[in-house]
Amino acid sequence: MKKFRKVLDGLTTSSPGGTIGSPSSGSAAGTPTSAPTPKEIDVQETLVSENFQLCKTVRHGFPYQPTALAFDPVQKILAVGSRTGGIRILGRPGVDCYCQHESGAAVLQLQFLINEGALVTACADDTLHLWNLRQRRPAVLHSLKFNRERITFCHLPFMSKWLYVGTERGNTHIVNIESFVLSGYVIMWNKAIELATKTHPGPVVHLSDSPKDEGKLLIGFESGTIVQWDLRGKKADFRIYYDEAIHSVSWHHEGKQFMCSHSDGSLSMWNLRNTTKPFQVTFPHGKIQKDGRKESCKPILKVEFKTSRNSEPFVIFSGGLSYDKAGRRPTLTIMHGKAITVLEMDHPIVEFMALCETPYNNEVQEPYAVVVLLEKDLIVVDLTQSNFPVFENPYPMDIHESPVTCTAYFADCPPDIIPILYSMGAKHKKTGYSHKEWPVAGGLWTLGSNTYPEIILTGHADGSIKFWDASAITLQMLYKLKTSKAFEKPKPAEGRAAEMVEEDPFAVQMVSWCPHSRIFCVVGISAHIILYRFSKYEANAQIVSLEVRLQCETEDMVTPSESENHPCFSEAGSRSPQAHHQHPASPGSATPEGNRDSVPCIKVKDRMVRVPPGYQAELVIQLLWADGEPPQQITSLDINSAYGLLALGNCNGLAVVDYLQKTILLCASTLDLYGAADPYQRLTRSPRRNRQSTSEFCMRGLSNFYSDSKKRIRTSYQSLTELSDNQQSVDMERSKSPTSESRENSFSRSRSSSVCSIDRDTKEAVTTLQFGESYGRKGDAMPTPCLWVGTSLGVVLLIPMSIPTDQEERMDEPVTIGPSGTVLMLKGSVLRFSFLDCTGALIQSPHEVWRDPNAPEDPERPRRRKLVNFSPSSSQDNCGEGHLAVVCSEKQAKVVLMPSQSCLFVHNITESSFVLRADVVSLCSSVCLACFCANGHVMTLSLPSLRPLMDVNYLPLTDMRIARTFCFTNGGQALYLSSPTEIQRITYSQEMCDNLQEMLGELFTPIETPEAQNRGFLKGFFGGNSHNFDREELFGEASAGKASRSLAQHIPGQVGMEGMKVAASGVMGDLARARVALDERGQRLGELEDRTALMMTSAETFSKHAHELMLKCKDKKWYQL
Repeated sequence: MKKFRKVLDGLTTSSPGGTIGSPSSGSAAGTPTSAPTPKEIDVQETLVSENFQLCKTVRHGFPYQPTALAFDPVQKILAVGSRTGGIRILGRPGVDCYCQHESGAAVLQLQFLINEGALVTACADDTLHLWNLRQRRPAVLHSLKFNRERITFCHLPFMSKWLYVGTERGNTHIVNIESFVLSGYVIMWNKAIELATKTHPGPVVHLSDSPKDEGKLLIGFESGTIVQWDLRGKKADFRIYYDEAIHSVSWHHEGKQFMCSHSDGSLSMWNLRNTTKPFQVTFPHGKIQKDGRKESCKPILKVEFKTSRNSEPFVIFSGGLSYDKAGRRPTLTIMHGKAITVLEMDHPIVEFMALCETPYNNEVQEPYAVVVLLEKDLIVVDLTQSNFPVFENPYPMDIHESPVTCTAYFADCPPDIIPILYSMGAKHKKTGYSHKEWPVAGGLWTLGSNTYPEIILTGHADGSIKFWDASAITLQMLYKLKTSKAFEKPKPAEGRAAEMVEEDPFAVQMVSWCPHSRIFCVVGISAHIILYRFSKYEANAQIVSLEVRLQCETEDMVTPSESENHPCFSEAGSRSPQAHHQHPASPGSATPEGNRDSVPCIKVKDRMVRVPPGYQAELVIQLLWADGEPPQQITSLDINSAYGLLALGNCNGLAVVDYLQKTILLCASTLDLYGAADPYQRLTRSPRRNRQSTSEFCMRGLSNFYSDSKKRIRTSYQSLTELSDNQQSVDMERSKSPTSESRENSFSRSRSSSVCSIDRDTKEAVTTLQFGESYGRKGDAMPTPCLWVGTSLGVVLLIPMSIPTDQEERMDEPVTIGPSGTVLMLKGSVLRFSFLDCTGALIQSPHEVWRDPNAPEDPERPRRRKLVNFSPSSSQDNCGEGHLAVVCSEKQAKVVLMPSQSCLFVHNITESSFVLRADVVSLCSSVCLACFCANGHVMTLSLPSLRPLMDVNYLPLTDMRIARTFCFTNGGQALYLSSPTEIQRITYSQEMCDNLQEMLGELFTPIETPEAQNRGFLKGFFGGNSHNFDREELFGEASAGKASRSLAQHIPGQVGMEGMKVAASGVMGDLARARVALDERGQRLGELEDRTALMMTSAETFSKHAHELMLKCKDKKWYQL
């Protein structure tokens, strides 16, 4: 704990633009400096560096670019591998784990060690990894890197420690899972095929042991060659040469037949009694044409042949459709007896897998579901019902239903908001799901003790907004809002307007939500804002539309000044702003060239509409076209329910709207807000002058004004976005948040006086807005409602307002606004405002307590607005002695004392990079300033002293998606969109990192392995001696020798500090599980010993009786027996 006391000593006077401490050279963070204050400030700071630690918590959403699928039928957990080397392991709701290969190589195949709590992954860099799943954060135990051959297929028999690995050269190697080293036993491709065969059989595409005899290994080669290899005799039992390429093979559980899928869309059935030709070849989707030939079909990429006791066997396969129809959707076909069901999918099928009751391949399989992994979805089909319904997915796999364009994160919400939103959203849920429980029900998860309500909002390119319950590290859909319902369907444009129109005109750019008043604002890409109120009742309503013409142009002629960062700060009333009043709605006018003017981009519905319960649109604010140019996108927004005001800004200026009276209070350019004391001394210019360059500036961005280094940064971000997002990158770029665009545009503007004039010739955008109780002028004795305005040139403006407090007067009397001028300047674009009282506590913004606008009226109890933190008494109690204003820009942070506007503390956050996101958040009963920089650093600074508390190089900005979606919240949490389909949540709180192990789910739970069915004497006698097959004796070093060292390299698992902490925290659980495992093993060993003794006694008895019978019949003739 550190106490700061600042007392004015009369030796130095300070001004709002007082001395700024120079940043430390060569460092990302500077040193905080302070200036004397005109009064005594007594703040006790409790946060220290030990309160902070950065780590990932959980990842939500669908695995991006999936490649592989695996299922443990005993533990009932599912694993999905991705192209970027990620693994998602899913169980019951709450059991959701994300792992990442350090190499980042694509996952080719996954193999569970069934009921062993381990997973083998085969990656595209020809490396095998063994993951330990008996801890809440899985870690790699062993890795095996193949040096000379490429891995194509892996197979791990049930209850075996020997992994078969097929390669591109056609060879099959065997790996010991326990030691993760190669066996000397190798099946070479030239030994597997006949010596007379002159062609290479191709890569190994299938490996499986025979259900009838584990000593027989079936090897499938891509060319169509199939070999059953006798592992004991080291020879081939039979070889099959088929004309069509093989994609997959599936056994019948009796081990006498198997089925193959081929590249020509056919399925071939083979019997081991006669392998010269298939006894059945079918083209499930191939029709016979008029000339008698089969039509060509697409390849069947995978087939599964599963038997059932009480019905016909299931044949499930993907692909195989004919080529006759273009644009056909991908399909999964289920053949059950004579019935053929074709399930059409919305996305291409990556992999599918039938879920069966037994893990043994030599028993009747009894499939009950099929997991289908699509490119952008995961579905599970119920096979126990004839119509094959799908299960309702408990995981949030539809975050990317429409591309995510913005996010917002709210922690510690009012406890009643989540149930209300859930009840509203439940009315619109889809139906037709299977009534059975979700089959992937493995693992264990319990609700933690330190949970609180959390809500995540995602805005999407189609104009929809989703509310998610993010409490207790889970994510569940609550409510979905479609903003497009407030507008008419857009008509196709023509000419130049068609080039400028967005493909997603309703795309969401930013949201503003007050959970207490339940007022919700949405900013769209068509320069529109929708204000929603929440109601439990449906209503007939007509949306009010306000149109704003905010198209002011200035010529940024800046006079070089040595004191650029210390402008003359104006007092109130120096100059009244030039207001641009509302233009009435009109059909629009057109010039002879066909240019649009004074019309919005999209049309609001102008009729009464029936709105369901939930969020109901009340007001739409739209910026208008001007002089044939589209309106500039909105870059900043703030709404205050206590004031009844909404403020918006863009690169042209600022507008303030009274949404209670539905009037526009202020519409002014940024230059007008300065009054007579413009720090840059700019001149207005004619709207007709330089229109083309202005249009290019507006529509194409600020590329002409970038310095070379920033151009390279922007280009690299765009290229990386295009590479990573593929087709979605186009949609994401179109619906890019204007806030991030504006911030990105302002990155290049240097604050030094030596910058050339072309860098200065830029528009000054309004980048952030904040309503609050503050002091509009230096001489004010009491706080009043104010609007803080931050611009892209680092200027902070303050606009005081006079708002009637009485409810009747508020609806009738106008709100007066008068800008007071500049408060201070910072380096870089202003990003965030926040206010603290003189004890360092966060001042909450005034808000209105929610009341249902459509509730029935009670004559005895008239409804009145209930305001919090907005009254003369509360203002006097809380802020009568002044307050602290925290201002953060792209480069630095300042703490200013109000009303004197004295700068108390300054901290240069970064010189080599820029801040993308900054927020004042509460943590451990205190507050701090959290920043995320473009160089990947996550920083926290104490308040009000701005001491650096944490600086972690976490995540380099490789994609503008991260800049658009990164956001902080209270409790030391943050999130960002790690891929187009996934949300990554992180924490920077040491307390949460310590408790994270308790919050995560257990992937492995001790479950007894089901016993194999009794096969009977005749089946065991005639079905082969599979149970006598000893792999250890065959593949071990004693008999097979050692493999060549140059063939593969063993890499021990890397256990870092985090892994050590995980292991340490889970040691008690591991010991308990080990004790249970030892007890189970001891019990099994005891049972085995009893069975062995019983067999020995039985054998001795049988031997005795046989000897007696032999003696009795020894001297008798055959006809005497």
